[in-house]
Amino acid sequence: MSADDTDRTCNRIRFSQALTSFTLRVDLALPQRGITAVFGASGSGKTTLLRCVAGLQRPVDALVQIAGQVWQDDSQHVFLPTWKRPLGYVFQEASLLEHLTVEGNLQYGLSRVHGGADRGASRAALDAVVERLGLAHLLQRRAHQLSGGERQRVAIARALATQPQVLLLDEPLASLDHARRQEILPWLERLRDELHIPMLYVTHAADEVARMADTLVVLNEGQVIAFGPVAEVLTRVDVPIVLGDDVSSLLDGVLEERDERWALVRARMPGGGLWLRDTGLPLGKSVRLRVLARDVSISTEPARHSSIQNSIPCVVRAIVPDAHPSQVLVQLDRGGTLLLARITARAANALGLEPGRAVWAQVKSVALVQ
Repeated sequence: MSADDTDRTCNRIRFSQALTSFTLRVDLALPQRGITAVFGASGSGKTTLLRCVAGLQRPVDALVQIAGQVWQDDSQHVFLPTWKRPLGYVFQEASLLEHLTVEGNLQYGLSRVHGGADRGASRAALDAVVERLGLAHLLQRRAHQLSGGERQRVAIARALATQPQVLLLDEPLASLDHARRQEILPWLERLRDELHIPMLYVTHAADEVARMADTLVVLNEGQVIAFGPVAEVLTRVDVPIVLGDDVSSLLDGVLEERDERWALVRARMPGGGLWLRDTGLPLGKSVRLRVLARDVSISTEPARHSSIQNSIPCVVRAIVPDAHPSQVLVQLDRGGTLLLARITARAANALGLEPGRAVWAQVKSVALVQ
């Protein structure tokens, strides 16, 4: 496919890249905004994918087109070097210039603005990034005076100072402890919601995928084994997405009812609703909920006199073996929304579960992730 044939409403990434033990092959049409998470085990080719998009490695049989601009097209002998590609790149380590202040690091990023952009407009864009990432009070600090989370926020701001057409993030939270990760996640969510550029986000953390991703690419030994909207990919049972205890479902809902006595709120979604802890969000707000498969049990009749408050009628769509032979994953359909339950194979047999059977999903815990 030539650049002229490519759908310009998407970012196109297609190439092959030989690695030590396998060849990385991708052929993706990615959305023009939002976060596309690239997920997989260590060594599956995630970082190489980013490096090829950035031009740091030169793959073959390649077409890389971002925002309608061709960065590489082997059929047309086109290859833009990294410095000519309007991108921002954030690594695991912040890699700040230690001899400079935060403002100095950001000015360094500003000096790399592509295409000789108007300096006034560039400065205004940088000021907006400083505001978005809450950095104004840190501008005069040296890099060594920053916490790990602050360093990464500065690194992200520096990448955005180039006014990129795509932001590449290679496990930007991997070097942070849990507290620092929780500190920076809201800032990344804000960028996702406010910026009109796509982000390619490499991670092996399932909670980051669940919380932030709009689209999910799953790699296994260089092959794309799943790709699509994150909620759909996470509930697929036909591909080996290894998540261990993190196997979960993502549900989109709207907060519709509050029980002030018990500090609970109910989220409405296709096929029913779920009660969860009230965090003070206003009724009518759209939310994303995460339900771990281990927190879902199954009954063949409505539960009575149970501590579990969420019991939802569903239909069994599929049953597949889990990682351990004692367990199975049951894919449930609740009004078009898919839910996963992890139960023992013995229980599935005793209940006579099979595709098409009507059951009740008992959801023990629901997490608000967005």
